[in-house]
Formats: sequence, C-alpha cells, structure tokens
Amino acid sequence: MGFVRLVVFGFIFLGIIYFCLSWFSRSVRREKLEEDWVEEKPDGISRDQYVAAGIKKYNSSLRPKLLLLVYVVPTILVAGIIYATNAN
Repeated sequence: MGFVRLVVFGFIFLGIIYFCLSWFSRSVRREKLEEDWVEEKPDGISRDQYVAAGIKKYNSSLRPKLLLLVYVVPTILVAGIIYATNAN
C-alpha cells in the first residue's frame, strides 16, 4: 500500500512541477516574442498575431517535449533506488 501511495503522490507532485515549468517556459517565450516584435516592427502583422505564430512554432519545438523529462528522470531514479535497496 505504501508503494501505491508513493506512486500516486509522486506523480501528482511531478505534475505540479511540470505545470509550473511549462507555464514559466511559455511566459518567458511569450515575453521574448513581444520584445522581438517591438524591435522588428514587422509590417502588416499585429503583435498578437506575431506572438500567436511564435507560440505555435514553440509548441512544435523540442523544448516542450524535453519538459516531459520531469516525469521520466525522477521515476527512473526512484525505481533504481528501490531496486538497489531491495536487491541486497
């Protein structure tokens, strides 16, 4: 029963961390896009359209996918620790 509790609360905790990192990463990217728009002043495109296109491009990039390592790395570490503890 303790293992199930560890898994459930662990993934809830990791989900909160993932959500916070994802939100922070998107907000930093959005600020960068807004700064780029001010510097470039592209003709015929509004700031909202520029930022929306940049966020769409960001969503298909590698960075959001790398954030999923928040789930993978701690899970592997905890599984390794549990295995090493029980193997002896």
